[in-house]
Amino acid sequence: QVHLVESGGGSVQAGGSLRLSCAASGSIFSINPMDWYRRAPGKQRELVATISRSGSTNYADSAKGRFTISRDNAKNTVYLLMNNLQPEDTAAYYCRIMLVTGATFWGQGTQVTVSS
Repeated sequence: QVHLVESGGGSVQAGGSLRLSCAASGSIFSINPMDWYRRAPGKQRELVATISRSGSTNYADSAKGRFTISRDNAKNTVYLLMNNLQPEDTAAYYCRIMLVTGATFWGQGTQVTVSS
């Protein structure tokens, strides 16, 4: 069994910053990609950023230049630093991991609310 615990969400004003964390525990041998998704009210889930085990990153256009994804393999933890947050970033943010077996697991979600 694998558990993901997210933290770091909250409410900020436009231009502010937040750092999300997602720690994985349980029956983990090795984690391949670690991702952050988000779902805004009335919208489809969106991939925000992804990071490979080696550290290669990719970002949604909406996140480029403002968000930074990173990971600590020793702690099985992925982070998302979000700078210059805007009201359109308001969403529930979810981490997802994929193990080397191909199994995927999701976090419970953490709410980010940005006011103008």
